[in-house]
Amino acid sequence: MADNAGMTSADRIAELRGAPLLDALERLDPLSPEAHALDVNELALDPAELRRDDFRRLLKALLRLAAQAPAFDLSKVEPARFASLVASASRAQLESVVADRPLRERILDEIFARMGAHIRPDRARDLQAVVHWRLSGGAGEGGYDRYETAIAHGSCTVSREMHSAARVTITIAPVDFFRLITHQATPAVLFVTGRIKVKGDLAFAAGLIGFFDLPQPV
Repeated sequence: MADNAGMTSADRIAELRGAPLLDALERLDPLSPEAHALDVNELALDPAELRRDDFRRLLKALLRLAAQAPAFDLSKVEPARFASLVASASRAQLESVVADRPLRERILDEIFARMGAHIRPDRARDLQAVVHWRLSGGAGEGGYDRYETAIAHGSCTVSREMHSAARVTITIAPVDFFRLITHQATPAVLFVTGRIKVKGDLAFAAGLIGFFDLPQPV
């Protein structure tokens, strides 16, 4: 007991794992001192310690808190930790996430928003190419969530609007996209198993990931 005597409520939450941590985050008042004293990067967010639907609940709890406690926003999660969070989730857990419309869109938006930070200027310096992404099961035209990534002069910009003709259009399910960008699957394996469809420059699409320095899960 003596070891815990000087601990704050935030300290106690930071020591929790799995279901107890999820319960604490769901109960936490985003305006409380505890919420503003916590750092999302110091929480033991491990999908392997949660049940199928609990991972969805965990992400929703973080988004609820982030509305008034910005430190909980997914954009604050360090790249390697964010990659680990996605990579360590089971397929069933990820399917539960993408079945939740607002959560699906928030996670996809977060991933695409990070692409500009992960472009490799040394490799993409002379490249000018537009990629259209179609994520199946979406609410947009044809049942897809759509994103455009435009690579030019060593930088990458992202839009939900299709502004330019694409060098390649990639169609993929969100869960397989998550696995692709966290090094859990390769474009070649997804292509030969029919989990990714490519229209346009196939050779360029095969090497597209090489233009990005995607964080390795820790």
